[in-house]
Amino acid sequence: MIRIDEIYNHTFWPWLNKNCSGTRLFFCDPFGHTDPEHLFNLGNSNMIEKDYVFMHDQEPVDIDLFSPLFDDVLRRNTDMWSHNKPNPFGHVVVSEQGEQVTKLCDKYEWTPHYYFFHGWACLDWFRGYNKTFLIPRAGERSPTRTFMSPNRIVAGKRDHRVLFLYNIFKQGLAHNHISAPRTCPVENIDITSIAQKYTNVYQDITNVFAGADLPRIFTGEETQNMSSCWLTNFDEAQDSLVYVPTETVYFGRRLHITEKTFKAIALEMPFVLIAAAGSLEYLRSYGFKTFSSVFDESYDMETNDIRRIERVTRLLKELDNLNVAERQAIHRACLPIVEHNYKHFYGGDFANILWQELVAMLNNLQKKLL
Repeated sequence: MIRIDEIYNHTFWPWLNKNCSGTRLFFCDPFGHTDPEHLFNLGNSNMIEKDYVFMHDQEPVDIDLFSPLFDDVLRRNTDMWSHNKPNPFGHVVVSEQGEQVTKLCDKYEWTPHYYFFHGWACLDWFRGYNKTFLIPRAGERSPTRTFMSPNRIVAGKRDHRVLFLYNIFKQGLAHNHISAPRTCPVENIDITSIAQKYTNVYQDITNVFAGADLPRIFTGEETQNMSSCWLTNFDEAQDSLVYVPTETVYFGRRLHITEKTFKAIALEMPFVLIAAAGSLEYLRSYGFKTFSSVFDESYDMETNDIRRIERVTRLLKELDNLNVAERQAIHRACLPIVEHNYKHFYGGDFANILWQELVAMLNNLQKKLL
């Protein structure tokens, strides 16, 4: 187990010092802060430093959003530039795969390296929940609703949540366990204003949100909670057939899974993802199982981002139309898969896969640095 709040100081920096001396390490602290003033570095003043590693593993890769941070990494390493070739150095470690990583490295001339940071984060954040009595085991539940789906931030780069909510309201699925704001709590933008951008796709989208019952919160909440590092909403979880995480990253050809999906696994629930295309296969590559033997998961291969949301919503509508006996049958059919995922997460197998991946990444990084 890696303590995620100590991963830079206690895992990466000791390894770099031992194996790649003369290499600086850059990272953001505290977790989730990406302004240049939160950029820290570790280095050695008693030797000539010849290269650097920038850990951009906490957040998605977004050149527009994080350009001040990326530019500052370059600025802080100008002493290593040569007159003939500016910035011939630099390595960036990410927890994402796909087109945005390529664009980042093309622009900043960095060499990319990947490991699944969010996998380690979830193992740390959700440790111990398998030794509590906060929620009945999956086999002891009798869900009455089709799904639960927490939604908090809907502005900025999270338009897919607005599109998902629109389709949910249009399909008559609002009776399920859904949280959603009317005004984005981070950017203070009304959800109808965000919806306005998509009137060329859905002509009635603003009218639907104008008449929607918003905001929506879960029992015991005063607003949509920010709860990345702990599990919550146990009543809604045990009463829902599936969990629908609306992931951080959705649009484009990229893979970036976070704690939002792992909450379903830690809560012993089947899941249907609002995420980038190929995300289910990405999870399966880490030893988890998904639910294609129980319900249609072909939505995951739909590369048209709008159609993928529509296909997910149609699947949820089909599940919502089940009678009580059919719902119970689906619940029972999912139990072996849910149990596998739970044991894989809490039993050490997932951590072993992550450790092998991390060691391989470090070995490759060492070859590039030497």
